[in-house]
Amino acid sequence: MLKIQKGTKNDLPCILELIKELADYENSLNEVEITLKELENDGFGTHPYYSFLIAKENDEVVGMAFYFIRYSTWKGKILFLEDFIVKKKYRRKGVGAKLFESTIKIGKDLKVNGMHWQILDWNEPAILFYKKYNATISNEWLNGKLTRKQILDYSC
Repeated sequence: MLKIQKGTKNDLPCILELIKELADYENSLNEVEITLKELENDGFGTHPYYSFLIAKENDEVVGMAFYFIRYSTWKGKILFLEDFIVKKKYRRKGVGAKLFESTIKIGKDLKVNGMHWQILDWNEPAILFYKKYNATISNEWLNGKLTRKQILDYSC
């Protein structure tokens, strides 16, 4: 029996495993630097920076939707879906749809003005999944970033 529910601090070890599974799928496992302690502090400290939903089947965490609210100067509150993953053996069984739809419901409840996420351009299964929801998939925007090292190395 599949259940979608809000994630708790006790779920974080499973969340970290899912983060690594997604990174491995994206050929970037070596880039995962986050620790369990950081996830605990950042999600369950005095100022939580993220929230997450989990999909559970028979008490096993089989998927997650990891999100936060960002603010757009043009649109206002936007739910940003940072990571969305279903364990490989549970894919194509409706788990992702229920998890994604539950995330959309959170957006409705929070009265956000949109929901954003990123997809690698080669991840055709994910692109097709999101298109089922009539999502707009943009190729206009490029992602910029600075790493922690780049930030620390910059002299202001």
